[in-house]
Amino acid sequence: MAGIAVGLPISTLTVFAVLPPPVTPLMLIRLVEGEGLTKDWTSRERISPELFRAVIAAEDMRFCDHSGFDTEETGKAVKEWRKGRRLRGASTISMQTAKNLFLWPGRSLVRKVLEAYLTVWLELLWSKDRILEVYVNVAEWGPGVYGAEAAAMAYFGKPAAELGQREASLLAAVLPNPRRWSPVRPSAYIRERAAVIRSRMGDVAVSTPEGICPDR
Repeated sequence: MAGIAVGLPISTLTVFAVLPPPVTPLMLIRLVEGEGLTKDWTSRERISPELFRAVIAAEDMRFCDHSGFDTEETGKAVKEWRKGRRLRGASTISMQTAKNLFLWPGRSLVRKVLEAYLTVWLELLWSKDRILEVYVNVAEWGPGVYGAEAAAMAYFGKPAAELGQREASLLAAVLPNPRRWSPVRPSAYIRERAAVIRSRMGDVAVSTPEGICPDR
C-alpha cells in the first residue's frame, strides 16, 4: 500500500509530463459544490508570453533559478513572522503546480508535507517550461473557470494567445484569490497590484520558442 501511495503520483507525473492533465481535485470539488467547469487546454506556443511574464512576476520571480523551493523568500517570511507579522506563504510556482494537480485546498501540515514531496519529483521529472505550461492551464481563475484560455475568453473575449500586458497583469493579480477578485472589475488593490506586476515584467526573460527558462 505504501509503495502504491509513493509510486502512483510519480507515475502520474511521468504521464503528465507529456499529456494534459484531464482534471484536478479542486475542479472536482468545485463541481460537486455546484460550480461549472470551463477549461480548454492550450499549449505554451498558443499562450501569450505576456501571461507567462505576468505570472512569474506576480508569483515567483526566481522561478527560473530555483529547484522548486525559494529558500530566500522562505527566509524572509520567517523573519517577518518572528517580528510579529502574520506568517505568509512562500509557495513557488512549482509547489502550487504540485498542489493543484494532486491535493486539496487547505493549509494543514500533512498537505504541506505532501506538497513538498511532490514538488521534488515535479522538478526532477519536468522542465521549467512544462511546469509553467501546466500551471497556467489548471489554475483557478474564477468560479468554474480554469486555465489561461478559459480565463482569457471569459474575461476579455479573446484567446490566450492575444492577451496584452495589461490583461495578463490583471489575470496574474487575481491568482491568490480568484473567487473574490475579478480582472475585469478590479478593485483599487487589484489595479495597484497589477501595476506592480507590470513594472516587474520587464525583468522576466520569457523566450519563445526557445522556452520559458532557456538557460535551464
